[in-house]
Amino acid sequence: MIAQDAQRRPVALKGPMHRAVLGRLLVARGRVVPVNDLIDDLWISPPEGAVAAVRTFVAALRKAIEPDRPARAPATLLVTRGLGYALTCAPDQVDAWRFEQAVADSATEAPATALARLDEALSWWRGPAYADFPDAAWPRADRSRLAELRLQAVERRAQARLDLGRADEAVPDLDGHVTAHPWREQGWRLLALALYRSGRQGDALAVLRRARELLAGHLGVEPGPALRTLETDILRQEPGLDGPGRRDPAGEVLTRVASAYERVGGSARMRLESAVGMLRNLAVTGAGGLEVAREQRAAAVAAAEQLGDPELTARVIGAYDVPAVWPRADDAAQAAGIVAAAERALAVLPPTSRDPARARLLATIAIESRGTHDPRPAECARQAEAIARERDDPGLLAFALNGVFMQSCRRTGGSVDRDRIGAELVGLANRHDLPSVEVLGHLIRLQSSCAVAAFGRADQHARAADDLAGRHERPLVGVFTQWYRALRADVAEQVPAERAERLYQAAAAELEGAGMPGVRDGLLPLALLGLRIRHGLPLALADDEWGPYEPWVRPPVRLADVPDPPADLLAEALWCLLGRAAIAAGDRDAMMRVRQALLPAAAEWAGAASGALTVGRVADHLAALDAALRSG
Repeated sequence: MIAQDAQRRPVALKGPMHRAVLGRLLVARGRVVPVNDLIDDLWISPPEGAVAAVRTFVAALRKAIEPDRPARAPATLLVTRGLGYALTCAPDQVDAWRFEQAVADSATEAPATALARLDEALSWWRGPAYADFPDAAWPRADRSRLAELRLQAVERRAQARLDLGRADEAVPDLDGHVTAHPWREQGWRLLALALYRSGRQGDALAVLRRARELLAGHLGVEPGPALRTLETDILRQEPGLDGPGRRDPAGEVLTRVASAYERVGGSARMRLESAVGMLRNLAVTGAGGLEVAREQRAAAVAAAEQLGDPELTARVIGAYDVPAVWPRADDAAQAAGIVAAAERALAVLPPTSRDPARARLLATIAIESRGTHDPRPAECARQAEAIARERDDPGLLAFALNGVFMQSCRRTGGSVDRDRIGAELVGLANRHDLPSVEVLGHLIRLQSSCAVAAFGRADQHARAADDLAGRHERPLVGVFTQWYRALRADVAEQVPAERAERLYQAAAAELEGAGMPGVRDGLLPLALLGLRIRHGLPLALADDEWGPYEPWVRPPVRLADVPDPPADLLAEALWCLLGRAAIAAGDRDAMMRVRQALLPAAAEWAGAASGALTVGRVADHLAALDAALRSG
């Protein structure tokens, strides 16, 4: 850690304790760190006079980082607040924060701009984050997070080079990258693609074989769909693998169509509806496509509303019938905006209308209102389903059933109902050639099978989903099936805890950069928590970022203040965690509340309805609650 003052001049810190105080405050990201917390983090056995020592360190740091501050003038960077201290740095004053912003910005920039930004950002690294404190607990989570961001930056830089037609430049860095981090399938994919584009087809295939051997030999897993598809495409010498400067027939057709559209013209209404159709297809192409589609969809809806045509707005909103399998929004604010726009469009349509536009608006409200206990979205799902069945429209019915699925977690233990929805979607898709709908149906059935530990049945749906994903280019499907295989190895195969942990971590690595923060945030720590609970291992609750699951993993002292878990696929797991806290606190009211909520799910595995993790059998948690209630 290299310290600088407010003018970015290097600062010589007096010793390791001064550096530790500075690092601890940086990790807090502007939040106040109480003096007692500083003492606990700095010393295993705090000496007498520890408080005075901390004050001495802080005073020295203030002089070092603000050398030009007049005597007796209040500090502006390292400030005293209440019973602790905080660093009030601007985002551009901390290299780690600048690095995070650079990596985030690179995702939406043109390749040349992204490459320059990532080259600069990676040059700021001079070794592992917080290398001065290898054994301290306080930097552990931030160190891991920054290390992961650095790996993402290396991969994004390689992608930018590929996008610029500089594949040969990408090879050396990627070779070292996969050697140091062999479980990152994105690294292997980029290396194989760079080799192929450099005219080294044999080396590209050898790299993919090496990746398969490592993953199978050490983790017991097959490569994900992206690697498998790339290997097939290289063997077939698919034109789509060619980089910039090579002929892309499909791209040429798209360019000609776009140019013709510009020449011929067309109303703003036609353009909007055409754009939404393209966004719907873009959303299933992978992480980048999903993120762009999500962003531009909101812009399209806003543009439609500005034209003042309610029927157009209804069509633009309802045309985005992209299948959704995870009941937590990737962007809650944007989802709320879509729901509000759909409600406004509904308000001006005839209330007795039974046309598809109305059904699509209703289904959109149901799908975008994820995790809620509000009865309105569930009623919208029922109405949309009724209209779709009445009109005998398979595409509309599939969209409506997706809404019914999203509202199916309003009580615990609903896996049987969800399995019926998945089965109907699969049948509907087979009869009417709807591959995206068929994938959705298989993933729903995979989840519902996991909820009751029916892993043989789940295997069939995982294979079917992966097969469809390979044939129809749906790379994000592999994210969900890889999480499933980690869960399966953990619960069905009962692999050792250390190996199960590696499998969950590998699944989480695949999820990084997939454009699905609603799935990603907090999922790996929650999966590892479930693993440790079931194996009786230390829980280390303070060391992880729990994201949206924080209130149930680390609830406040007053358990009555903890809200009901969101109505989603992890509700049973979160209820079980709250039950454990209630037992530990001897809180009978909380125990009764949890018991009542969990009873409908007594035959399920808590959290396994997600197809990703579990904290154990619900029946075991109910038994523990009953025992605690009897003994109390």
